[in-house]
Order: sequence, then C-alpha cells, then structure tokens
Amino acid sequence: MVKMKQKIEILLLVMVTFILLGGNKSAADEVAEDCTFKEFNLYGKVQFVTSFPDIKIQYVNSFPDIKVKYVNSFPDDCGEWQVVESFPDFKVQVVESFPDLKVQIVESFPGMN
Repeated sequence: MVKMKQKIEILLLVMVTFILLGGNKSAADEVAEDCTFKEFNLYGKVQFVTSFPDIKIQYVNSFPDIKVKYVNSFPDDCGEWQVVESFPDFKVQVVESFPDLKVQIVESFPGMN
C-alpha cells in the first residue's frame, strides 16, 4: 500500500513539473503579441501548398488563434493575408487535424484575440 502511494505521489509530481515547465503549450501560447508565429509574421503574402509548409492551419468558426482577412493588396496589418502564387512571405497548408494555428476568416477586425 505504501509503495502504491509513493508511485502516485511521484507521478503527480512529474505531471505538475511537466505542466509548469511548459510541456503543455498550445499553439496560441506560441503566437506572440507582435503577431508572429515561430519566426513568421502572421500578415503579408501567403502561398497555399500541399507539402513543406511553414505553418499548418485549420479553419474554425470559433476560438481561433488568429482572425484572418484576405486582402487584394497591402497586407500590412496583423491578420491581413494576400494570396500569391510566388514569392510568399510564408507558406501555409490547410489541415483537418493537428494544426499549428486555428484560423477564422473574417471580413473585418482581423488579428489576434
């Protein structure tokens, strides 16, 4: 009985340490306040690809990491994306599961939540 209690206490200690050291980070935790993810700005010219993306996204209707507005020119503000076929600022792949970021398409007020 004592050994089982010790094992449970050790397991709890390991779990708490894992969480406190950041082992349970979500993608939203990695999105910086300056509208970047990893080393990429989350605005600018974007190319959609099927392989070797810089960022994997999943479209959602609620609880996004970022709200995106597609624009035809001057994608200079957070969440403004201009779709291009060449010379992108970053490449994106749309996935159904395990995204880096969850994206909601909006017509106004793009950017971080």
